[in-house]
Amino acid sequence: MKKELHPDYHPVVFVDISTGRRFITRSTVKSAKTEEIDGVEHYVVSCGITSDSHPFFTGRNQFVDTEGRIDKFQKRFGTVRRARKPSKAS
Repeated sequence: MKKELHPDYHPVVFVDISTGRRFITRSTVKSAKTEEIDGVEHYVVSCGITSDSHPFFTGRNQFVDTEGRIDKFQKRFGTVRRARKPSKAS
């Protein structure tokens, strides 16, 4: 294999911010925060959404907007018309 062709993989623990669940894996991501798990130093990376908290994986329903986006915009702002630029008269 060619040297310096592949990235360096490190032990990493991804932490879900909302649930606190931890996913131990290897990745090329580094962080300033480290933690020792089973005698091995892992980089700690905080994640906002993981499979533990995402609604698709958890089965929790989300609010679904039944109104169309254009209708909702027009309802909120009405029909806004742009002012015409004054024409240059010579």
